[in-house]
Amino acid sequence: MLEIKTLEKADERRDFPRGHLEAVHLSGLDFAVATFEPGWRWTESVAPIAGTESCQIHHHCYVVQGRMRIRMDDGAESEVGPGDVFVCSPGHDAWVVGDEQTVVYDFAGPMATGYAKAD
Repeated sequence: MLEIKTLEKADERRDFPRGHLEAVHLSGLDFAVATFEPGWRWTESVAPIAGTESCQIHHHCYVVQGRMRIRMDDGAESEVGPGDVFVCSPGHDAWVVGDEQTVVYDFAGPMATGYAKAD
């Protein structure tokens, strides 16, 4: 099997306050590029759409641009930036740090299928 898609013709785009994501859906992989503007915070921009107090999506990500702070529900906290690869389990908040747009590639799939989408 060989399956190829381009983000120039994404399968879907989801807009939310201060950001958006574009996703392609392939066999066994959903891939999303999320763009977050300065001032974006999950609890303010996406929580009202998701209907949960914290993000319940499992992420496998690569940060292309900008910086983001992530706080887990248990209080653990860290910052990610360009070149960082990270895995983040469900139960977290995140926000853009500074005045630069943050771009994140999410290879996990669940982000593309459930992120910023009302249940």
